[in-house]
Amino acid sequence: MTFPRIRLVKQHLKDRSLPDVALAVRQEMERARFSERVRPGAQVAIGAGSRGISNIALIVKAVVRYWLDHGCRPFVFPAMGSHGAATVGGQARVLAGYGITEQELGCPVVSSLEVVATGRTPDGIETYVDRHAYESDAIMVVGRVKWHTDFDGEIESGLIKMAAIGLGKLAGAQSYHMAGRSLGMEQVIRSVFRQVAGTGKLLGGLAIIEDARHATAHVEALPAEAWEQREPKLLAMAKSWMARIPADALDLLIIDEIGKDISGTGMDTKVVNRSIQGLFNCYPGLPVIQRIFVRDLSPGSGGNGIGMGMADIVCDRLLRKVNWEATYLNSLTACNPEGSRMPVHFPTDRQCLERIAPTTGRSDAGRL
Repeated sequence: MTFPRIRLVKQHLKDRSLPDVALAVRQEMERARFSERVRPGAQVAIGAGSRGISNIALIVKAVVRYWLDHGCRPFVFPAMGSHGAATVGGQARVLAGYGITEQELGCPVVSSLEVVATGRTPDGIETYVDRHAYESDAIMVVGRVKWHTDFDGEIESGLIKMAAIGLGKLAGAQSYHMAGRSLGMEQVIRSVFRQVAGTGKLLGGLAIIEDARHATAHVEALPAEAWEQREPKLLAMAKSWMARIPADALDLLIIDEIGKDISGTGMDTKVVNRSIQGLFNCYPGLPVIQRIFVRDLSPGSGGNGIGMGMADIVCDRLLRKVNWEATYLNSLTACNPEGSRMPVHFPTDRQCLERIAPTTGRSDAGRL
């Protein structure tokens, strides 16, 4: 098959990166005066998530240092639902892969799947919090605010979602996603957050916003009572900075890697214009994409192949790296079994291209 000539296209994206991330974090933590809201020597649980956030180890370390300098006893815990195959060791390894270790932080990293039930929301949803975090004096989370890959709302992926699904661990993630099928995820996340915040354990959080270059562009320390008012504004900021494919339409989109560390759905649905359920071109204003070919699975995904179900074709090298148990657990927990469906696949990139190109509707692949 004759393929079209390849031309290099360079996209110019504004650099909004903070000049000194650790300093910005420290200044925000001091401004929020979190230490004044706990007793001297308090044990503070710091939740860190599973997404591939730039500078996450540096940011978490700066938060830990703030608490140590104020005479408190911080520890870090994985604020994750089913990532890391929903195992104690797996979630600890996810954090370690980002450089979040006891040796680097100078404080304990406590991984557990044990939870405490904290009551029911007005919708009747049982809520949960990581046991070690709940038994501490105060909880704060460190997370990125961005668009969600499954739904649209005033709040999507951020501190509020982290306080629900992240703090709830596997038990919470299963319960909340099931409820989200009938009630909608935004309503579920808001109601669970309010129930968890009502325990008095949730002190606040550090919100991170990245620019289109995936650089840390903004950090903001927020007490928990300010989240519902402030997070929609931070989400709007994040959306205004997001990177987009610089084209109106594509016959074939080739993606080098997908992975759980890149997006909760393996590849960002609001970039590739395809839902986790496989719906085509469902977001207005995004490029119309006919076919998606995925070449590989990112090393940071830990074998979680969620999102491959959105692809039309994949290379065998991706499938060889899939941990099916972790993938199925994640997709079923999220109530999205479609995301782990196996697409058409072939051994080499050339075979994949030769087989998928004719399905774009172009009679001459050389003119794709």
